[in-house]
Amino acid sequence: METRQHCNAAGYPALQEADWIARDFRFNTGATMSEVRLHYRTIGDPSGEPVLVLHGTTGTGASMLTPDFAGELFGSGQPLDADRYFIILPDALGAGGSSKPSDGLRTQFPAYNYDDMVLAQHRLLTEHLNIRHLRLLIGNSMGGMHAWIWGVQYPDFMDALVPMASQPTEMSGRNWMLRRMLIEMVRNDPEYRGGDYTSQPKSLRLSSAFFALATNGGTLACQKAAPTMELADRYVDDKSAQPFTLDANDFIYQWSAARGYNPAPGLGNLRAAVLAVIAADDERYPPETGLMERAMKLVHKGRLLVIPASENTCGHGTNGLARFYKRELHELLQKAPRRVEE
Repeated sequence: METRQHCNAAGYPALQEADWIARDFRFNTGATMSEVRLHYRTIGDPSGEPVLVLHGTTGTGASMLTPDFAGELFGSGQPLDADRYFIILPDALGAGGSSKPSDGLRTQFPAYNYDDMVLAQHRLLTEHLNIRHLRLLIGNSMGGMHAWIWGVQYPDFMDALVPMASQPTEMSGRNWMLRRMLIEMVRNDPEYRGGDYTSQPKSLRLSSAFFALATNGGTLACQKAAPTMELADRYVDDKSAQPFTLDANDFIYQWSAARGYNPAPGLGNLRAAVLAVIAADDERYPPETGLMERAMKLVHKGRLLVIPASENTCGHGTNGLARFYKRELHELLQKAPRRVEE
């Protein structure tokens, strides 16, 4: 295991980074890898109450360390004060510093799904960090979907659960349609060459930017940012010019991992206090479908917080702005019983 410590000026303790090897990892397909590397970051002292923070698709644990999220939550006196809590931010299986196709196996890397990713997180906590119970598990987007799986599969593992920008229902509708198109645009690019490309397919950057614009950002915020065609063109040019480091195989695996996701049948098993947070202008999980409200009726100790749409929200990305729910998160942690580790 390699450990690196980083200083920061964000108002919370310096983070540490490390790798751990999960041996003889068995995937849902029955495939195995003798070694799976899991990269993670921690903030705070290991004696603090454990909190697991899970990131979204194509992100890493570092993507949660923004001023609008970590800067609003991890500082002194804030809801997840790192002087009190031990905060763990893993890179999901298939992303960041954790084992992934681009490490060398390419399309020979086992096809993983969200259950495999949650299993990797569970093994990291229990086998390496010796954590058997969490005060809180909070996740955003894909991390929110992982949170729902955690709650269903390991109902006694956490006191409180905060799935954000996600639904505990089967992938469906426009959400999955656009994900499927995203995958197919890259896979059918002649430059992809069945995964044996020598340079990244040109469609990768374009399809990624297209999906982000179509399913993130918020309708009102986008209109405010680009009220004319000229400004809209400039907005697209700026987005297209941003640094881009994704790998095509990693990208396809990451988006394909949502296949089979559907924790809905197990929602009655949840024991943690649940605060589900979504934005009213979330393009991927629009509240008007009613799916979220129906699912929450199956959650015994659950509350749904819908953040009203405005020019200050950003659709699916709104949950990265902790100012919209930090008060409710604080209240949850004040009220959620500390259940005995089982």
